[in-house]
Order: sequence, then structure tokens, then C-alpha cells
Amino acid sequence: MAKEKVILAYSGGLDTSVILKWLVSKGYDVVCFVGNVGQNEDLNAVTKKAMAIGASKVYVEDLREEFVTDFIFSAMRCNALYEGRYLLGTALARPLLAKKQIEIARKEKAAYVAHGATGKGNDQVRFELGYYALKPEIKVISPWKDPEFLSEFKGRSDLIAYSEKWGILVKATKAKPYSEDDNLMHISHEAGILEDPELRPPEHVFSRTASLDKAPAKETIIEIHFKDGNPVKLVDKSSNVTLTKPLDIFMHLNKLGTENGIGRVDMVENRFIGIKSRGIYETPGATILWAAHRDLEGIAMDKEVMHIRDMLMPKFSEIVYNGFWFSPEMDFLLNAFNKSQEAIDGKVTLSLLKGNVQTIGRESPTALYNQKQSSMDVEGGFNASDSKGFINVNAIRLKAHNIAMRGRIPYDTLKKGKDNDKKAVG
Repeated sequence: MAKEKVILAYSGGLDTSVILKWLVSKGYDVVCFVGNVGQNEDLNAVTKKAMAIGASKVYVEDLREEFVTDFIFSAMRCNALYEGRYLLGTALARPLLAKKQIEIARKEKAAYVAHGATGKGNDQVRFELGYYALKPEIKVISPWKDPEFLSEFKGRSDLIAYSEKWGILVKATKAKPYSEDDNLMHISHEAGILEDPELRPPEHVFSRTASLDKAPAKETIIEIHFKDGNPVKLVDKSSNVTLTKPLDIFMHLNKLGTENGIGRVDMVENRFIGIKSRGIYETPGATILWAAHRDLEGIAMDKEVMHIRDMLMPKFSEIVYNGFWFSPEMDFLLNAFNKSQEAIDGKVTLSLLKGNVQTIGRESPTALYNQKQSSMDVEGGFNASDSKGFINVNAIRLKAHNIAMRGRIPYDTLKKGKDNDKKAVG
């Protein structure tokens, strides 16, 4: 009898290595899928490790270009920030990984997919909502919600002991039990001592950004050129480097951000399932890119379009964070945001220095900025006397509101008066 085939999203880390061995021990034919989204891993070694543990086949897919153009740049065009701070590095990679995993499941005619996300986190939701949206009939194995798996593995210590028993090499140790998610956009750190929200993270936790005391004391000057809201050219004036391919642009921004200590965030956030968690994020290149893009919109985007887009941005970020990338509401918002980016063209010049990204100039062929109109020294075709009527018209409702409120009897006073009348009658 043929074994049931399952496609496992495999990273080579502690959780998925143990899950791979556990699934094999349960009699599954496990095909591993490794998505290259720019994580700092030896993927050849990851492949060999998966095969040694018991995988029947390993797919390694280079998804970096698609990750940059279809996910990172899409979020940038929306200026996406979850709870005002998190640039969504992990959340943006998950739908891409889920999409490719389902493609492999179709190719392998597998009825099952599996992942290593925990039952307390966001990634379980992101993966599984993606699976079901793309292939409604798929069956999902989620070990961290499986009673049998949970009875055997209470936490990371049990995983480490299991891996030692079966000779599975893992990075995690009892001395440093950090959970990390690494991709081209960022690296996140959580768990272990980092769960104490008052504890300042030790410097050795950070791997993608230089500390401020080690960052260069000399500023780095760069230009980022945009067309329809997308970066099309990066000019690094400090090293005379010019790049035009999306992946090359983003990787160089990462390099500059790393060197200059840009992109650290330490926050307590609200997970989709209702639990608060503390996360340490390093997002060097995207932090620079977001700042440049937002600044260009200031000169090239219509005021009302910008304000409506900004009202929708938190909802877009929440949808991404909660795992609804493949949803009708996401289709609607992406179409709206893409429309807003038409003619967001031009160049932004930035200074990078010790954790700071400072815009020092911008220009746009589609600028809505008129220097003569805004000047305090030049009339520039603007009749200042028109402002008198403008103010009078906008003051009408404010005056009416004030007059109406003057004669208003507060409800509490009115109620007390009625109660006194009743007592007098009684």
C-alpha cells in the first residue's frame, strides 16, 4: 500500500527537522519544500539534512525576485506598517511560501501539506489560510495543534532532546533558545529571555544591523529613483554604485542599512489570535525604502488620495499580518493602492547615518508642488484675499454649533428638574 504523501514546509531548523522525523516515523512519504526567500542558510546543507532525516525528495525554490517585486514592493507602495511600527517581514513571506507549497502539492499529487508553526503564533494562520484559499480540498497537518505530538513535545527543550536522540544537528541550544525567522526583508527574534518585555536584548541577539557605536561616523548619501511607486534605480554616491534590477537594489539597501545600524524595532504587538508577544526585528533595507517612498509621495501624490490611502493603510497591514493575502478584500485594496501609485515618479536623496534615515532632497517630473504658490515671498498667482471667503465658509458650521450649544440645557440638569417635579407632585 502506497504511503500518504505530505509536502512539508522545511527550514532546516529545530522545529521542522523534528517534525520531518516525526512524520516519517508515522509512515508518511515526506517531500520537503525549501523556499529561498533570502534567509542566511546553506540551502545545499539544508537539502542534505532533510534527506538524511528521511525526506523522499526536496524541492529548493529561489523565490527572492518574486518576494521583492510582488510582496515587498507591494507593501511599500501601501506604506504598510502593522500597529505603526512593524514592517511585516515575516507576514509578507508566508503567502509566497504557501503559494509555492501548494504548487508542489499539485505537482506531486499530494493530499497533505504540513508546516512547523506553533499553535500560539500568527504563522499557523498565515500558512493555513493561504493553503485553503488556493486549494480548498487540501488536508493540513499542523503538529503543534496535534494532541499526540503535543503529548510528546511540551516545548523547545523536548525538541532539542529528541534531535539529540536521533542525531539531528540544530542551531538552537538550551543556552540560547531564540526563535528566529530570517528572510531577505528582515530577521525576527523572539522566545527565551526575550519574552521578558523589560529586558534589553543583548547585543549578540542582533545579526543584521550594526550597533550605533560601531556604525560609521560618516554619512552615506544615496538616491532612489521611482516609477509608478516602484524603485527602478539606486545610486550609491558614497561608493559610485548604480543598480537597476529590483533584487539588486533591495540587497544593496540591506547592505547599507546593516552597515549604518538602520532598522531595529523592539515592540510588544497584538497577535491575530489575541495574545500579546514581544518581537525584536531588524529590517535594514526596507526601512530605508519606506522612508524614501513616503517622502516622494509628499511631492507627487494628490492630497485627498493620500489621506484616503492613509486611512486604508492600517487595514491593509492588518490583513497582511492576519494572513488574508489571498482574499477578496486584499484584491480590492491592492487595486486601489496600485491606482494611487500612478505617476509617483521621481528621485529621493537620502542621508544614512548611525541608525537614521534622513531625506535631504527630492524631485519629481509629476510634482504637484508649486514653489511660487507656496512661497512667502512671491505671490505666485495666488490671491491671498480669497482666503477670507474660504475661512468664512468653513467657519459657518462652527458658529452654528457654538450658538446651538449656548442655549442647551445639560441632560443631567434637565433630569434632576423632572425628578424634583415628581417628588413635589407626590
